Amino acid sequence: MAELADSVRVEIAFAGGPILAANVPPAGADALEQALTSGAEGTHQLDTDDGRIAVMLARVVYVKRFARDARVGFGL
Repeated sequence: MAELADSVRVEIAFAGGPILAANVPPAGADALEQALTSGAEGTHQLDTDDGRIAVMLARVVYVKRFARDARVGFGL
């Protein structure tokens, strides 16, 4: 999948320790947050710059959403 032009970085921590970091569209990050806060069950499909993933909602411990303008390195 092509890199998402307008994306935000999220980290999704799962029970048991693994953390998944990905760039997702802002609407995708919003939909994931809404699914978690509403108590939805099952899985949630999330499009990332690396492809589509299925997040098992019951195993998510937290989601960290980074600011869009957070960049590492040199640049303008």
